Amino acid sequence: MKKIFLCSMMLLCYAFCFGNAFAKADSKQKFIALKNGTKVQSKTTYDINITVMSEENNEPLLGANATIKSLQKGAMMDINGKGTIQNLEAGTYELTVSFIGYESQSVTAVIPDQLNYSFKLHEAEGELEEIVIQSTRSSRSFKRTPTRVEFIGGEEMIEKTAMNSTNIAMVLRESTGIQMQQTSQSSANQSIRIQGLDGRYTQLLKDGFPLYGGFAGGLSIMQVPPLDISQFEIIKGSSSTLYGGGAIAGLVNMQSKTPNDETELDVMLVGTQALGITGNVFYSARKDKWGTTIYASANSQKEYDPDGDNYSNLPQAKTISLNPKVFYYPSENTTIWLGLNGTFDDRKGGNLDAINDDGPGYTEENISRRISSQAVWDTRLSDHSSFQFKNSVSYFNRELLIPNMSFKGNQINTFTEVNYKTNSTKTDWIVGANLYSSSFDEDAVVNERDQKDITVGGFVNNITDLSDNWILETGLRTDYAADWGFFALPRASLLYKNNGRFTSRLGGGLGYKIPDLFTEDAERLNFQNVMAIDKDALVAETSYGMNLDFDYGFSITDEINFSINQLFYLTAIDNGLLLNSSTTSPGMFEYANATDLTISRGAETNMKFSYKDFKWFLNYAHIDTQLNYLNGNPQKPLTAKHNAGSVIMYENEKWRIGYETYYTGKQLLFNGTETTDFFTMGLLVMKNYDWGNVFVNFENFTDRRQSRFSPTVTTDISGVPTFNEIYAPTDGFIFSAGIIIKPFGNKSHHGHGHHDD
Repeated sequence: MKKIFLCSMMLLCYAFCFGNAFAKADSKQKFIALKNGTKVQSKTTYDINITVMSEENNEPLLGANATIKSLQKGAMMDINGKGTIQNLEAGTYELTVSFIGYESQSVTAVIPDQLNYSFKLHEAEGELEEIVIQSTRSSRSFKRTPTRVEFIGGEEMIEKTAMNSTNIAMVLRESTGIQMQQTSQSSANQSIRIQGLDGRYTQLLKDGFPLYGGFAGGLSIMQVPPLDISQFEIIKGSSSTLYGGGAIAGLVNMQSKTPNDETELDVMLVGTQALGITGNVFYSARKDKWGTTIYASANSQKEYDPDGDNYSNLPQAKTISLNPKVFYYPSENTTIWLGLNGTFDDRKGGNLDAINDDGPGYTEENISRRISSQAVWDTRLSDHSSFQFKNSVSYFNRELLIPNMSFKGNQINTFTEVNYKTNSTKTDWIVGANLYSSSFDEDAVVNERDQKDITVGGFVNNITDLSDNWILETGLRTDYAADWGFFALPRASLLYKNNGRFTSRLGGGLGYKIPDLFTEDAERLNFQNVMAIDKDALVAETSYGMNLDFDYGFSITDEINFSINQLFYLTAIDNGLLLNSSTTSPGMFEYANATDLTISRGAETNMKFSYKDFKWFLNYAHIDTQLNYLNGNPQKPLTAKHNAGSVIMYENEKWRIGYETYYTGKQLLFNGTETTDFFTMGLLVMKNYDWGNVFVNFENFTDRRQSRFSPTVTTDISGVPTFNEIYAPTDGFIFSAGIIIKPFGNKSHHGHGHHDD
């Protein structure tokens, strides 16, 4: 522990002390280059230099984008607001500059008559107009998309990565209405809950591909590192029409970074006082018709016991991930890319002596291996139409080992889709079809629980501008799932917007979920004594849902801006999948359909104040998830009805400082006992340099953990442990320090990227 902590502090001190030395060395290299002679530009190509500033305060807009769409070329502004688009042939082009929270500008660039361009962008009063949301399957921006989407990107991605560079749990946990439910203390597995519904009702996507599910579901959040992700898109409420079964509560789509003309290299090293160290490397480059991105991550975590009860609160873990991609651009209209992902993860928790084989005791070990491939062919057929083909194949192997029991198996998933898009001035259409297969093969002598499913579906979606103020989105999907039947899934969303800052969205749709073995309840039992899915006795879960939101913003003074988003929602699930004690096999557990509805309803409020370099975010979530199939319609266990948060941010070119406070209300345990409520607080301090960033993070610095309220584990007279339900953090205070090195320049966005629209 001392070695890791001292290494982290030495790394931090080194970066702070020698940050200026890096800058001086960079200046010296530039002087030598000038002395030896400047680079002679080709006679047939030219470089244009771009400067982007804020009109309000004349500050450089670090991270602003300049693009020439017809050439698929662009540049991102550096810390001085400057960038260069290279290797342009003589001609006339439309040059567009955009930045989150600012109105875009376009000019006609005449090459080589003019090679220097300066822009001053005006704040757009909170509208993220130019951010295109991929999850809605359209090419429309936030402002013109009827489906309600929450966007996390830019500066917030950098901040959340600094808070937890190992996985995406931090990014999701601090979003309004989302709960990260820990299902095991020994392995630290977590499941995402949107608006009080279990993780199996949320579909995780990356670049539009189904990511993890089924056998991999319990480990999914822990095995997705965030450094190569450019933005998160979250749709709450039924989204099965867009992406098929499993998106009853909503979906999370992670968009990966793609290569551009400017080479990018990020090297991130982080150490914690909780005996963990993580290294991440991301590389991106494009030259002519070829591009590549490579992401590699490695994490080592020693077993950590802040409670002093001789049981790990963080497991001993080793994780390695590698994700290379190759991009080919045969023409200006076509992009082809291939990707390969490999992850190896070994985590072992439980009794500290037994973990290191120093004595007897309980341990839980998860060993998993994952290999997946992605292939995409995307071509623009004309100015108003495009065609896309995509395919992925994934292999997942997992071994779950506890005393006197092992659960082993392999799962192979495939996904194939074709779609065609067309758009005009007022109407967008997309039609498509996809095929999804899942095959789980358990390695067991008795009670083998193999399961194979195949689903084929077709979908159509339309967005139409009814007028300047009203936009309507409608869609229909029809799926056929072998052994489960047909499912017709209509949806509709209506957007109202005026010329001011007020917008409102009303939407709703149907959803479904095919039963499988891998639920949160089975994960808590380590799948021990859980019977196989009986396709003859069960039916698919179905749902309906709707949401209504209002968004308004205005300027209180010339320097103080305010915005508020208010959401109301309702989701009802019929034939919910339950894990009950078997009526025919004593000591076993079997799946059955609920006899009544599960209803989740509530409200979410998000407010934002901004003043110069300061921003203050406030949120509140009311989550009322009732189990109508139980007597008295009780609240769903381990689901806080009241949650609130406050985030104060200070950001400029040199510093990023964030102070967070989160409140989690009282929850019910499975036996009806009410837990205590609690607050957690965090502080992030980041220093920006031309060559990268240095940061320290104090997560949960008041050390709120469950063991301060009630035991997380109890042992009987013979020493056999019983792990209690988890309703609060188990790891307590975590201090981390790290460095992000960017040899090709710091291109991180300036401005907080979260937006509800």
